[in-house]
Amino acid sequence: MNTVGFIFDLDGVMVDTAKYHFLAWKNLANSLGIDFSNEQNEQLKGVSRIRSLEKILSWGNKTISQEEFDSLLHEKNEEYLKYIENMDESEILPDVPRVLELLLANNSPVALGSASKNARAILQKVNLLNKFNAIVDGNDVSKAKPDPEVFINAAEKIKINPSKCVVFEDSVAGVQAAKKANMLAIGIGEKSILHEADYVFRDFREMSTEFIIQLMNN
Repeated sequence: MNTVGFIFDLDGVMVDTAKYHFLAWKNLANSLGIDFSNEQNEQLKGVSRIRSLEKILSWGNKTISQEEFDSLLHEKNEEYLKYIENMDESEILPDVPRVLELLLANNSPVALGSASKNARAILQKVNLLNKFNAIVDGNDVSKAKPDPEVFINAAEKIKINPSKCVVFEDSVAGVQAAKKANMLAIGIGEKSILHEADYVFRDFREMSTEFIIQLMNN
């Protein structure tokens, strides 16, 4: 088995579910009379559902009861689940299958490290569940990114030292979590946003086979 492990975030890295989170949070914020922008949405990427709602309420200077808070969390998740109900393989982002197949062909250990509590259901819908040696999602951790818990746990599950792990992330919080775990962070998205990552690619189409092989051999 190779000594380098690969850990993937889910939303916005492997599948195009980030847009559904945005729609659900925007509808929730607007229902409370709070404006919600793309820039604010960037701050919620990789962040837990509870922390995301806390941020939205603080942006709108809103104070609500715990009962209302819990109800809003439930409403947001129900709306999100409706969006993902009809997901299929067409939602997989470009060249993700190529990268996964390359890693699997090389027997590289591959894990998922996601804040999403719906990660397994989504992977099942897009037919990627069997591509992973281990899955760590929001049901398995108590601390949200930028805490490195999700990635540390993923490394433990694939039995690879954190310093020998590569993380693919689309969020600032996720990149920070990877760096705190002493892992190589590869940002998927905008360089201006993910500048703390070791490398940044707009998507996997920009990532050459040679580059991935180089990562395997590091």
